[in-house]
Amino acid sequence: MHESRQGRGDVSASADSRQPDGTGDTAPGPAAPSSPSFGRRVLDVLGAYLALTKPRVIELLLVAAIPALLQADRGNVHLSLTLLTLVGGWMGAAGANTYNMVVDYDIDQVMKRTEKRPLARHAVTRRAAFIFATTLTVGSMLWLGLLAKSWLAAGFILATVLFYVLVYTMVLKRRTWQNVVWGGAAGCMPVLVSWAVIADNLPDGQDANWWQAIVLFLIIFFWTPPHTWALSMRYKEDYKAAGVPMLPVVKTPIEVTRQILIYTWVTVLVTFLLIPAAGWIYAAGAVGFGAWFIIMAHRLHAGVKRGVEVKPLALFILSNNYLAAVFVALSVDAVLGLQTVSGYLS
Repeated sequence: MHESRQGRGDVSASADSRQPDGTGDTAPGPAAPSSPSFGRRVLDVLGAYLALTKPRVIELLLVAAIPALLQADRGNVHLSLTLLTLVGGWMGAAGANTYNMVVDYDIDQVMKRTEKRPLARHAVTRRAAFIFATTLTVGSMLWLGLLAKSWLAAGFILATVLFYVLVYTMVLKRRTWQNVVWGGAAGCMPVLVSWAVIADNLPDGQDANWWQAIVLFLIIFFWTPPHTWALSMRYKEDYKAAGVPMLPVVKTPIEVTRQILIYTWVTVLVTFLLIPAAGWIYAAGAVGFGAWFIIMAHRLHAGVKRGVEVKPLALFILSNNYLAAVFVALSVDAVLGLQTVSGYLS
């Protein structure tokens, strides 16, 4: 009886091992995961290095550079200088952003918004990133100095990188809620870089009108805090966990939106300073888009005061659109070489 049961068990086991087609071959187990192809690994590495440069941030910096390149010599488009400046500016900004990630890799690992950055997930070593940043920075300076023939622009690149890394990233960012107020000066430098390239290539005796470059610098300087604080309201807990004293972390929501409102007003008023040197397209854009920006900032502040749910990220997005719209208006105005408002009034 025992042997009979065992035999039946053997038959059952044999039957269980058969394939549906009755061949009796055992079913293959799950396939082992295949390693990424060489091409895929190369793309992953290139993608990681590109991410180090913060492409989205650079887009905004280039948006600031273009109107400066056009307004510096209204009515004349210096295509070759424009392309050279944009490439050189891209390298400089990419270098500064990469240095920033080298320094901030520890807090990037803590914050949900940044935990997938290349250094935070160990896709690139800090040493490799540092070499990459240095190569980009030096390359940018040589590019602008030798090809765009503006060592002043190259000097501005060096000043930008040093300020952004040593002053903002290593000192201000982790110590004071005014980090983006003063640190934001680095984001204004593309205007000076662009203006320097055109100024250094103007015919002898032509006024470079540097005061206009200063106004453009100030527009971005005062725009940066409300833009950044709106974003940091959305990611307040992230900054708090990382120990970064952004304004929403250390102040009440009412105070945060009050500061946003103040800086929004100042930004819009500063854009008006450039109206005498521009035509009606820029003037209309500065007034119209400025009113739009102010209204939305007031709505955010009013919502916080009433205690209702607000969407600060909406103001962050709008602030991007506002700056882009104002600068597009200035760019079109400059390319067309329209008569300036001061010319109409004289």
